[in-house]
Amino acid sequence: MNAWQAALVFVAGIGAGTINTVVGSGTLITFPVMIGVGIPPVTANVSNSVGLFPGSLVGAWGYRRELEGQRQRGTWLGIASIIGAVLGALLLLHLPASAFQAIVPALIILALLLVVFGKRLTARLTATGHEPSARTTPLLFGLTLASGIYGGYFGAAQGVILMGIFGILLAEPLQRQNGLKNLLAGLVNLVAAIVFTITAHVDWGAAGLVALGAMIGAIIGARVGRRLSPAALRAVIVVVGLAAVVKLLT
Repeated sequence: MNAWQAALVFVAGIGAGTINTVVGSGTLITFPVMIGVGIPPVTANVSNSVGLFPGSLVGAWGYRRELEGQRQRGTWLGIASIIGAVLGALLLLHLPASAFQAIVPALIILALLLVVFGKRLTARLTATGHEPSARTTPLLFGLTLASGIYGGYFGAAQGVILMGIFGILLAEPLQRQNGLKNLLAGLVNLVAAIVFTITAHVDWGAAGLVALGAMIGAIIGARVGRRLSPAALRAVIVVVGLAAVVKLLT
């Protein structure tokens, strides 16, 4: 990379770190930029995962107040996310890059529908005797594991998917759900980064630039995201999710 390309990757890292902390889908910023500066797709995906995990963990730290009282839940869902991330990373190393191409947009659209219509769906479920729980139910554990597999494989819009799951199954305010999302996404990125570092080729220059930018962006994102009202946060999730779907389909 020349100096201009390095600067572009760094700025993309800042944007990804910011949007990952607020919503998710930062991969849709950094991954195309890495491809654009000449990094091969698989190496770009691997280097992107390695570069983004520091920002995810910084974002989780920025939401530490919202994570208070969620230690037990975070532990169980963290275990699910770690298991899923390992499986997803291994899938990336053994399956063609197009394997999830058809299902990923559908998953994001489903997650957006859950975010938008979550309250209505929750009300109907409550009327039938089923309602969100503060406990870590088997269904919540299983779906979190599945999102970890997806996150370890590709990761774009994993945050949107997690927020859709939490909106239906988890009896917590939206900002506390967002704090938990940042923690779990950070764990997925960390595990995937460890697996890729051991088993795949990493472009350390690009990964380092993304990591530095993502940490700066995460600080910005935590300050912005925590001040958004639930309605504004849902609106941001929907806009970013729709952008992700359009990007993945084009």
